[in-house]
Amino acid sequence: MYRIIVILIVALALALGLVIGTLNPDPASLDLLWIQIRWPMGLLVLSACAFGLLVGIVLAWVFSVLPLRAKLRKSRSRESTDLPVR
Repeated sequence: MYRIIVILIVALALALGLVIGTLNPDPASLDLLWIQIRWPMGLLVLSACAFGLLVGIVLAWVFSVLPLRAKLRKSRSRESTDLPVR
């Protein structure tokens, strides 16, 4: 079941990428101070979406997962020191 859902999501993402790419073929310039990029508009839109998704995942991991792991590690170390010795 999990594989079917993943395959459907990947197929939908590919279809969406193809639609965006074919509907926006006009070249566009992106000027980033030190570099200038001239790509089709669809590729720029998809690249911006992918970059935003990547940044969001990294920020969620840094501000959510890492503190929870530290809290769990602290809790486990406290739990192991509280056990009575036989």
